[in-house]
Amino acid sequence: MSIAGDYADFATRELRGISPTYERLAWAVSRDDELLALLGTLPPAKRQPNLLLGVVRLLGGPVEDPTVFRHFVLTRWAAVDAELRARTTQTNEAGRCAVLLPALAMLPQPLALLEIGASAGLCLYPDRYAYRYGGRRLGAGEPVLDCAAGGVMPSLRLPEVVWRAGLDLNPLDVTDSADVAWLDALVWPEHAHRRARLRDAAAVAAAEPPRLVRGDLVDDLPALAAQAPAGATLVVFHTSVLYQVPRPRRDAFVDLVRGLPGHWISNEAPDVLPYDGLPDPPDAGLHNVLALDGRPLAWSRGHGQSMVWFG
Repeated sequence: MSIAGDYADFATRELRGISPTYERLAWAVSRDDELLALLGTLPPAKRQPNLLLGVVRLLGGPVEDPTVFRHFVLTRWAAVDAELRARTTQTNEAGRCAVLLPALAMLPQPLALLEIGASAGLCLYPDRYAYRYGGRRLGAGEPVLDCAAGGVMPSLRLPEVVWRAGLDLNPLDVTDSADVAWLDALVWPEHAHRRARLRDAAAVAAAEPPRLVRGDLVDDLPALAAQAPAGATLVVFHTSVLYQVPRPRRDAFVDLVRGLPGHWISNEAPDVLPYDGLPDPPDAGLHNVLALDGRPLAWSRGHGQSMVWFG
């Protein structure tokens, strides 16, 4: 897909009805030859909408008006370009734990969690948060993660976690204000509830900082997985990460993780990890597929705000 097509698709499938501010900007960029030409000078992985929009917010740029946004990007392109090349999209949305929880609850307890693309590790604490699925609440922690759930879900329980670790090419530190500022910049403008949730989840993680290892999802996964304690069920998991990984490397990871002891939970878009015989998604928006050991279980939205169980 072209850069213009990527921005138009992002506006239509991910932003419509969810972030009007970013929807306007994404449409504007998709039609702006000068901005598209600048984005075309970047490596393909650095052209993505979420990265550009997050970098502009990090630099204090305006996002409410497409014309003012355009002027900022054009006049500050050297700074924008430098940040785009230095950063990756590392959205660390604790709300995704609400999608992961049903799969975690299906596994033999206690669990040893190992997250791929862990960012600051906020999704490594599913046992510390509380959840609300419609009228049902589970747990007493903070933040409370709301998820609209459809379909016949399995029995829910908070997992028992005895070990947690993350693997990331560039781990972020929840005790570092600059790293937290980048996480905040990646939250969409209207989403005050997500910004509050980020602060609450960061406080949970900062109280007991996770073990985060700088490394590659293929080269460094076996050694880290081998450190999981005996007697705990190893769970390697990831959410909206593999789209940033080139296809050959993605395939090598899938082959590797299938051979590890324990279980594998994936939550990725169906064009990133394809499956045969999927039911139709709930609507035209962008959905991930939650899967356990390669078996699809549910459709889910990217920030954990909803899921439809079919497995």
